[in-house]
Amino acid sequence: MIAAQYKEMLGAKSVIRTLSEKAAARAKVIGYENVFDYSLGNPSVPAPQGFTDTLLSLLRNKDPMELHGYSPTLGIHSVKEKIAASLRARFGIPYGPEHIFPTSAAAAALAHALRAVTVFGDEVLTFAPFFPEYHPYVDLTGAVLRVAPADTKSFQIDFGAAQKMIGEKTAAVLINTPNNPSGAVYSEQTLQKLAALLEKKSREYGHAIYLISDEPYREIVFDHQEQPYVSKYYADTLVCYSFSKSLSLPGERIGYLAVNPACTEAETIVNMCGQISRGIGHNCPSSLMQLAMAESLEMTVDFSIYEKNRNLLYDCLKETGLEVVKPGGTFYIFPKAPEEDAAAFCEKALDYDLVLVPGDSFGCPGYFRMAYCMDTEKVERSLPVLRKFMRETYGK
Repeated sequence: MIAAQYKEMLGAKSVIRTLSEKAAARAKVIGYENVFDYSLGNPSVPAPQGFTDTLLSLLRNKDPMELHGYSPTLGIHSVKEKIAASLRARFGIPYGPEHIFPTSAAAAALAHALRAVTVFGDEVLTFAPFFPEYHPYVDLTGAVLRVAPADTKSFQIDFGAAQKMIGEKTAAVLINTPNNPSGAVYSEQTLQKLAALLEKKSREYGHAIYLISDEPYREIVFDHQEQPYVSKYYADTLVCYSFSKSLSLPGERIGYLAVNPACTEAETIVNMCGQISRGIGHNCPSSLMQLAMAESLEMTVDFSIYEKNRNLLYDCLKETGLEVVKPGGTFYIFPKAPEEDAAAFCEKALDYDLVLVPGDSFGCPGYFRMAYCMDTEKVERSLPVLRKFMRETYGK
């Protein structure tokens, strides 16, 4: 007998991936340049030349056994030392290598973090809008994902809802800032308020409520702002980081889990991750990627391209009369659809070769996501099409 749980999931495939496949099929008919595919958050800015040079240097100068051999269970120690040193310098938190666990990007970091701090039947609270894959990430651990409703005025946290939803079974709170899909950057005030709430609730229920911070977009912040570092505000924080967005390396699957040194059983959690890996078949990211990442910690791609795309889209969406909160970061924008059924709106947009993602699976019915990680020239060509769609379909 095969596993029914996974078989049932076949009927609930990712809406984002399904729309991306539709876009690819349409591109074969009319040409990719004529399909305005805002579905998939696949970084469009090339990886830095410095990263490529680092890879080439490693391949030319390092022992092949070091590059391509098995990594230690907990990751390469020299790599962990460099990550810890970078985090200490940037954020003033005394990380050591014993607090760092290299992973196959943020998804694997989340897989380890969730299994480290939850058991079957525990609850994990997140806040809408949220990345739809949080459901399988959490549900397949045996824990239960609970979703607090969105504050659609700012896409910060609705603390009234959070206060009511944190209970005895809450083992962890999962946040994502800068946020996919809204582009919201949680403010220092939001993080301070969240920390105070979690400290209060941890005391009330007599156990630590861990904060799991999903941070693949941490560096993609606009208007000369910065994302406040979540771990500075709450001791029991586990940071899940990926270089998929900051270095445009989604296919290389490289990142890390960083456990706040002040966290309850901090070093034990990292050691546990090595054992969790045995159960989920993770067994460390590649040695080559760990070594290359360790030499590229201060590099990023040129985020100004995403900021320019954001400005173009935001201005156009406002011009057409759509309600939209200006994103503070990422490469997503999350407007309110002009009709209650955002899925119907997105279906109509396909007639104009505009591929948009309805917000239902993000926990925000009536909204839609646009991933503007594409060439600015293509964004510019999409704007008259978007205006035409809105005018002809909605009279806007």
